[in-house]
Amino acid sequence: MTLAEVRNAISDKKICVLVPTYNNHKTLRRVLDGVLDYTENIIVINDGSTDSTVEILESYPQILTFNLPENKGKGNALKTGFRKAEENGFDFAITIDSDGQHYPDDIPVFVEALLSEKQAVLLIGNRNMSQDGIPKKSSFGNRFSNFWFWFETGIKLEDTQSGYRLYPLHKIPKKYYTPKFEFEIEIIVRTAWRHIPVKNVPVKVLYDPDERVSHFRPFRDFTRISILNTILVAITLVYIIPRNFINNFKKKSFKKFIQEDVLESDGSNRIKSFSIALGVFIGLTPLWGFHTLLVISLSVLFKLNKVLAFIASNVSLPPFIPFIIVASLILGSPFVSGESDLIHQEWNFDLVKNNILQYVIGSFILACMMSVISGVAAFLFLNKVSPDNK
Repeated sequence: MTLAEVRNAISDKKICVLVPTYNNHKTLRRVLDGVLDYTENIIVINDGSTDSTVEILESYPQILTFNLPENKGKGNALKTGFRKAEENGFDFAITIDSDGQHYPDDIPVFVEALLSEKQAVLLIGNRNMSQDGIPKKSSFGNRFSNFWFWFETGIKLEDTQSGYRLYPLHKIPKKYYTPKFEFEIEIIVRTAWRHIPVKNVPVKVLYDPDERVSHFRPFRDFTRISILNTILVAITLVYIIPRNFINNFKKKSFKKFIQEDVLESDGSNRIKSFSIALGVFIGLTPLWGFHTLLVISLSVLFKLNKVLAFIASNVSLPPFIPFIIVASLILGSPFVSGESDLIHQEWNFDLVKNNILQYVIGSFILACMMSVISGVAAFLFLNKVSPDNK
């Protein structure tokens, strides 16, 4: 795209450039001058800077500036910026850090990518963290973040920590729960949960230790990020995955669901069979309340089919529970001492409570037996109806 085309597209698509800044007086002017080459639709959120930031911003009357009285974190600055951008009629916001690591001449990359999409999209700059000059701690942190983002959303990205992004302002959540660096994880995960595509676009990056001032506090901020990911994973397992499964099932006929989401899902018949076997095993164990968490976590760990494993784990639905308990008690009776005549006793939960060891042993025996049987049966069935390509 030519410079004129980029400028016209920024105007037509109602795109602004949002610059959160805190004590980056060394690089702020260079960033703003670079952005002004493409647009004057710039919003700067000065997050309580104590250096010469205010004086620098006063020399740019064409830029919309908001000075916050105290530093409350990048997340808070971004939330403020998104709100101001919408109030001023913008539909999209490109966020660029003011520490000089991002190149303003990559703005056309975001504009072109947006124009190529037929729907709203959230774009994240891919900084190619494997290149020379990238601090090892940044590269490790990015890989860590990429993994959890994939776990929480099913979307694989190469860079989830870059602050160089394009946000669809009317599609992102309106209420947030984190104020600092972890905000940038929260917003992309929760936007993806809304079924908005999240994609990478290639951008350049500059790490200059003489100029760059990082406000990331490794221990404290990494702890906050870890806590956030723990919460997001829990929500994913308890709510998001079941919600998506039910919604997907509702949208299709049973036959179409089986054909597209089960028979033609990722993985060989062997992987699918192991997934079913795992689901049945977890579903029959006495770990009530943790079945979904365990089956999804183990499916990810062993790279199995999460959908099939989740479906199979529901073998312990309420109508089947009495039969599971009876079978478990019977199978466990030879392994405990004492009176184990179950036939003449009343079948209720007191019986389970009084024979808990017997029940636990029997349930694991039952889980192993049914896991093997279901896995073999699934493999034979899948090979017959949908053979793997040789």
